[in-house]
Amino acid sequence: MAGPGAGETRGFDTAEAVVAELDRLYRGEIDRLQAAFHEFEAGTMAGRVRATYPMVRLTVTDDDSGPLSTGAFGFADEAGVYEGTFTRIDLFAAHLTKQFGAILENHRRPLEVGLSELPIPLPFAFPDGMKVGDGFDGAAMTRLKRHFDMPSLRVMDDCIVNGEVDHTPSDALPLALFTAPRVDYSLHRLRHYCGTSAEYFQNYVLFTNYQVYIDGFIQRAEQLVQQKGSGYTAFVEPGERVLRPDGTAVGVPASRTPQMPAYHLVRDGHQGITMVNIGVGPSNAKTITDHVAVLRPNAWLMLGHCAGLRNMQRLGDYVLAHAYHRDDHVLDADLPVWVPIPALAEVQLALEQAVADVTGLDTVGVKRIMRTGTVASTDNRNWELRDQREPDRALSLSRAIALDMESATVAANGFRMRVPYGTLLCVSDKPLHGELKLPGMADDFYRRQVAQHLDIGFRAMEILRGLPPEKLHSRKLRSFNEVPLQ
Repeated sequence: MAGPGAGETRGFDTAEAVVAELDRLYRGEIDRLQAAFHEFEAGTMAGRVRATYPMVRLTVTDDDSGPLSTGAFGFADEAGVYEGTFTRIDLFAAHLTKQFGAILENHRRPLEVGLSELPIPLPFAFPDGMKVGDGFDGAAMTRLKRHFDMPSLRVMDDCIVNGEVDHTPSDALPLALFTAPRVDYSLHRLRHYCGTSAEYFQNYVLFTNYQVYIDGFIQRAEQLVQQKGSGYTAFVEPGERVLRPDGTAVGVPASRTPQMPAYHLVRDGHQGITMVNIGVGPSNAKTITDHVAVLRPNAWLMLGHCAGLRNMQRLGDYVLAHAYHRDDHVLDADLPVWVPIPALAEVQLALEQAVADVTGLDTVGVKRIMRTGTVASTDNRNWELRDQREPDRALSLSRAIALDMESATVAANGFRMRVPYGTLLCVSDKPLHGELKLPGMADDFYRRQVAQHLDIGFRAMEILRGLPPEKLHSRKLRSFNEVPLQ
């Protein structure tokens, strides 16, 4: 049967009250599901149990649509009834409070909160993973499905972010970019791929395609956590080993490295920095950004190596992407290649300022070591082995100055998911000009350049952290009739 009070709503006129009611309803439903599962394990359960996600409803009429907003979130573009479902309120409380506060300020009418009709799948009632005993087999799973709702792909797609929601005039419009089951699915995937709980992810995320960057991040993070006045409160690595400011650690590192390990330099309010080694290729880049996006980070940046395409570039020079030539294909069905991916001014300025701050160079000096232009991303790691007439022409027409396999995907998925994005790469070879990475040369290059590149990434995140979210989250990322919550 449905949860108690399903379908009933109450109105609230403060963001704090809305979030508190969501949390109360969510905890009640989760507690009920967990208790029922323990009854199932004990063999004392009878009948079927259904719990549902809490929901928020916003009603906007032509008369009270509020003032025109200059921000990127917190208002509805058109009159209608908007509804959204929510999960893990503890994890998203600060974000939701800010978002609901903006909506209430712009539309000046209460938000309705209640239980939706959308079931909570049993596995999602266990944020740390649902543990079953050794005797749990296929027959037990069959019995489990008779008593509980299980995950359904029908309600975990990306129709909202892709602008593909079909609805009749009587249907509610989406309030947020993701449904609660879609968020829960990604939270579980992050633990699987990255080796840590989603609660450790910070609002400023660095992606890299080389382990050597992770090695440098670990060393730097351990120093910063123990440095007085740094503002960082912990360092968390896969397996959830946590290093504290006093130098003590709890937990143990993961016994084996996860597919895309994540490391978290924690700051109060999730204002620290997370770094993820996404490995090689656009498929990995899409996979991880699909899931990190539900956490609604304030920004993500790609730091990695690339092939320099211009003769005047030198090994170790930087490339600041202001456009992307997308030949990676993994997003073609969701975001066609004819969609432009604009550079975001706030992120570009932060990266350019970070390069100047770290290197100590003036404007002319920065131009000598960093070039701004188009970055091309391919899904063919051995693109150099093709007849060069075809790729040469495409790269020349796009005015590309560098090529890698991940940057365009990271940026394009940031655009699609409304997460501010940027790319700063380091030229590690120039295959079109016969300059390949040789073992000795590569080792020396890594020693010299990775430390400085990481310094620049850290400095860029500090600059972005100093911006109010209202300025960082660009209106360039809004679509037609955008959802109110970002």
